[in-house]
Amino acid sequence: MIVRLKDVCIKGTSNIRQKDVNESGRYPVYGAAGPVGFMNSFQYDEPYVGVVKDGAGIGRATYLPSNSSIIGTMQALIPKNNVLPKYLYYAVSSMHLEKYYSGATIPHIYFKNYKHERFVLVSKKEQEQIIWRFSLLEKMISNKQQQLLKLDELIKARFVEMFGDPGIPQNKWKNQSLKEHISVIGGYAFSSKKFSDSGIPVLRIGNINTGYFKSTNLVYWQESDTLQRYLVYPGELVMSLTGTVGKQDYGNVCILDDSYPRYYLNQRNAKIVINDAYNTIYLKETLEFPVVKQKLTGTSRGVRQANISNKDILNLTLSVPPLSLQNEFANFVQQVDKSKFENIVYLNKTLSSKILSQIGDVIRD
Repeated sequence: MIVRLKDVCIKGTSNIRQKDVNESGRYPVYGAAGPVGFMNSFQYDEPYVGVVKDGAGIGRATYLPSNSSIIGTMQALIPKNNVLPKYLYYAVSSMHLEKYYSGATIPHIYFKNYKHERFVLVSKKEQEQIIWRFSLLEKMISNKQQQLLKLDELIKARFVEMFGDPGIPQNKWKNQSLKEHISVIGGYAFSSKKFSDSGIPVLRIGNINTGYFKSTNLVYWQESDTLQRYLVYPGELVMSLTGTVGKQDYGNVCILDDSYPRYYLNQRNAKIVINDAYNTIYLKETLEFPVVKQKLTGTSRGVRQANISNKDILNLTLSVPPLSLQNEFANFVQQVDKSKFENIVYLNKTLSSKILSQIGDVIRD
């Protein structure tokens, strides 16, 4: 049976602020990145689905437990009697709700826009069977994620072995501002109302993750000669500039893969063009280190939405090891990345494809 989202859940809201929670309460409070603290009361006494409605990560769904609450940047979807909470979570996860976002400064989505999303609703017995199968898949995915973490640790260990701690300037090499060796190109302020289902993909919040490019949930823009300067290509280094104050969900860097021949860059991201002195892979790995990322994000500004400027990137001071040594490290990373790529492909395709095939792809008019 095909149903709309509004047929299986009701909207729940919250006016809880970050400063309203503490570490001594009895019941957890959740935000976009997970638990943010506790309170001595709770909003929802049964499991439900939380959806990020404001800021970075909009549209992302999370399965949340009973006797818990959410902060004001989250939307609660409370299941009705015809759907199991975990099944509702899987269904919402397959809908790519971020496509409904609006807002130039702080992106947000509204239940009134996505409540008509449709999916397949089966009997509760069948829902239980699907939930059980997905739980097995999630365990497999968790194992793959652990493998990825170990490979990342291997790269970081090799980096420190060859170059030392990137947070401490190395006396044996030059220490210079990045502006001596790179330029930064910002993106374009694309209007969310004019996105289409075909054309050139647009890189937005969520597409640039720490260490890798997420090619799912993309939106598109028709090619235009006036926007040529905002095109970016596989192999180029890009950085996310916008996130949530107090969190390191921005300042992410990745090298674009060849999922598409070219992309448009929106204003929330920037392209880093290396003029000389740096190997692209070496610079990416350096910028990923938490101590370096903290230096960069620590310069951000904003009350709720944090922003890094081109100037912040250009003024960052880093060591400049010999290019031959950087190239040696880059070759090592490429070998490790072969294993990482296999794991990332699995993570990107396995669960989402199973959800879409069993719960049902989005049905279009």
